[in-house]
Amino acid sequence: MTVELSVATDSWPIEGGFTISRGSRTHAHVVMVTLSEGPHRGRGECVPYARYGETVEGVMADIERLAPDIARGLDHAGLQQAMPAGAARNAIDCAFWDLAAKRAGTSAAQLAGISDMGPVTTAFTISLGTPEKMAADTAKAKDRPLLKIKLGGEGDDARIAAVRAAAPNARLIVDANEAWSEALFERNMTACHAAGVELIEQPLPSDADGALARLPRPIPVCADESLHTSADLERLAPLYDAVNIKLDKTGGLTEALLLARKAREMRFKVMIGCMLGTSLAMAPGALIAQDADYVDLDAPLLLSKDREPGLVFDGSLMHPPRPELWG
Repeated sequence: MTVELSVATDSWPIEGGFTISRGSRTHAHVVMVTLSEGPHRGRGECVPYARYGETVEGVMADIERLAPDIARGLDHAGLQQAMPAGAARNAIDCAFWDLAAKRAGTSAAQLAGISDMGPVTTAFTISLGTPEKMAADTAKAKDRPLLKIKLGGEGDDARIAAVRAAAPNARLIVDANEAWSEALFERNMTACHAAGVELIEQPLPSDADGALARLPRPIPVCADESLHTSADLERLAPLYDAVNIKLDKTGGLTEALLLARKAREMRFKVMIGCMLGTSLAMAPGALIAQDADYVDLDAPLLLSKDREPGLVFDGSLMHPPRPELWG
């Protein structure tokens, strides 16, 4: 039976906006793939990201280009060679996983060899802003167990001190999104250490992260923009202590599962992260989350509305996806 591909785009408003070191956004622009085969339907969602040269239009065109090949029998395994890692492949790959689960009458977790899916605690993100604005935002979320703080370079020592004062009991991780320089590294690292930060994501630009081999790291440092697929791990091993796996970077759940396994073998700590998408984009990441050291799949909590049905959250506790959503 022929598998038919369709692709659509949608925009979801972000509650209060979202700001990182590279800029601000008010909406999450996503692309959704549907693979249909008889009565079965599989879906996947991706978030094109300008940092990696992606646009909504370009990703949709790349996806549509594969429709004839999929109709002729291109399958899940063939996809890994037919398309490079990135957002376009992620949406198709996750749709293949969902379709396979629907065909088999089982779950994507079972197909991946994960026998027991349970709820996990996700980080909750505080956008970059002035110390006063970040403290006010943090105060509203101070009872959440794990906060992820977006930093921006100059002035981060004041930002992290303000955040810690506003949430004295929360665990903190921070994400600089490549905004630190070597000159700022020691000062900001010291401030983070004083605030009890557990993990620092991507402090230096990916093309300058070789400096991490000689800079002191009293707090574990996590690769995000420097990491895409398992092929990157050897280069990153002397520089980073952890890796942030995002399906839009790996090109789907297939490579993400492989990356997580290899990262564990190489003794990296593992974070499962996300772009700003809906519950449909988060759901496949829930499989990686079952064995992750850090889970950052809070994007639906940052939106003004989400897909229905979406993931179920009890505060920061995220429950496994239901089959009606994905998998």
